[in-house]
Amino acid sequence: MATFHDYAARTIGGDDATLGDWAGTLLLVVNVASRCGLTPHYEGLEQLHRRFQPRGFAVLGFPCNQFGGQEPGSEPEIAEFCRTRYDVSFPLFAKIEVNGAGRHPAYAFLTGAATRPEGPGDIRWNFTKFLVGRDGSVLARFAPPTDPLADELVAEIEKAL
Repeated sequence: MATFHDYAARTIGGDDATLGDWAGTLLLVVNVASRCGLTPHYEGLEQLHRRFQPRGFAVLGFPCNQFGGQEPGSEPEIAEFCRTRYDVSFPLFAKIEVNGAGRHPAYAFLTGAATRPEGPGDIRWNFTKFLVGRDGSVLARFAPPTDPLADELVAEIEKAL
């Protein structure tokens, strides 16, 4: 049976990576964008990353330009924006597609999982959040407007840690 760890992705710096590098780590996987009304979620995502990283947690950000063209920049521009505007230290990956024929295979896996509180299916907008267990299974999916520091999301992280 496939898991999130079975896929590969290119880092925002251009290096090839396997998502299996995060096996054993609880993950919050998020499609991100720099020019979205939800872009301030970067702040909460970074807070979660720093707060729970010592306990085996990481946020993984996947820039995507499929929703309103809200991630138009180059990968170096995205990395610079995240670093200077939000002091992002969590891993960022190269821009991908999360829906349609060009959907990244890891996102095909994520969107195909029967999840709660939001069920399976296409990504509706930037900042959809998937909680991925240490074993690579999808534990939960949260709609874009869900604040990263929302009680229900933090409770799911705490329960999985």
